[in-house]
Amino acid sequence: MSVVPGTLYLVPSPLGEGELDRVIPSKVAELLCSLQLFFAEELRTVRRYLSKAGLKGKLDSVQMFELNEHTGLQEIEGYLNMLLEGRDAALVSEAGLPAVADPGAQLVALAHKYDVRVVPLSGPSSLMMALMSSGLNGQCFAFTGYLPVKSAERRDKIKTIERISLQLNQSQIIIETPYRNQSLFEELLALCNPRTRLCVAANITMEDEFIKTKTVAQWRNSHMVIGKRPCVFVLMA
Repeated sequence: MSVVPGTLYLVPSPLGEGELDRVIPSKVAELLCSLQLFFAEELRTVRRYLSKAGLKGKLDSVQMFELNEHTGLQEIEGYLNMLLEGRDAALVSEAGLPAVADPGAQLVALAHKYDVRVVPLSGPSSLMMALMSSGLNGQCFAFTGYLPVKSAERRDKIKTIERISLQLNQSQIIIETPYRNQSLFEELLALCNPRTRLCVAANITMEDEFIKTKTVAQWRNSHMVIGKRPCVFVLMA
């Protein structure tokens, strides 16, 4: 008798510290409390999340495995085998949606390959929340992701992004690691046309949330300091 594969639930997590019920639907929290198997980018973060979701004092009864940029294919195939054995599991992001600008897509791809049911759940997406609040084009947009680290390549990429945005009337969504946010912001202001519009969306969903769209010329006069806050940039020429 063949075993029916389990279900892989794609579970969003809060974008920062705060009240869980403000950003995570109650049905998602209920599901988390019913599962025994979790794949997460960072185990310490997922433990805090599960504790707040209702598993406080019960974490010893669940299994958690890391799935991040250092996780090898052999390990990921091992995670798939757990699903093929009939176990339901959650893939949990460090912040926001799993497998979007986030590790986990390899496990999702394997799940599809082996007919494991994949169920995406509702929750916050910093990318979409930045776009929807930017006032820029939500009908045509691209997620550019992280820009190159090397300075010359980074400058070229910024100019390319701006040119594509102008040609296609397309919003360009950019992210960066928090400690590089300020330098990226300053490079965008230095390299982009003064008329290009730029949305800075920092600490989305948190009490000190900051979301503003200005022209590059206006930002140059603002003396804005982003610091190390998690931030999404949306650019439109």
